[in-house]
Amino acid sequence: MSEHQHIRSDGTVSFLPHRLNRHPVVVRGLTADELWMCCGLSGAVGLLTGAPLSWLFSTIALAPTFIVVGIALGVFVGGGILRRKKRGRPDTWLYRQLQWRIAISYPLLAGWVRGHALVTRTGYWTVRRGVQ
Repeated sequence: MSEHQHIRSDGTVSFLPHRLNRHPVVVRGLTADELWMCCGLSGAVGLLTGAPLSWLFSTIALAPTFIVVGIALGVFVGGGILRRKKRGRPDTWLYRQLQWRIAISYPLLAGWVRGHALVTRTGYWTVRRGVQ
């Protein structure tokens, strides 16, 4: 194929790859942003679990151990769950879902995530046509 076959007469390119602007999958179906969210949340849960136990048993080593175990479980278990939930949905589904849940559950935080821009109306939609 010659290189001129993909260039139209107006100078635009007729062929663009479908997945050009998608974030690449890094681990277990998670993109880099999703992986950071998963690691951060599961690490925080590991810290909240390990800190009281390290105080109770008087050994500081339990806190980082629970953080590492929490991150490992979060990435492998959470990544598998999230991969199943994302299957067949658009790339922005997770972010819109989180935005919608925050806008519905926590209206005071909706401005921070631009939740007011979402359509949150519930009910039936009708098409009103003029009677002729």
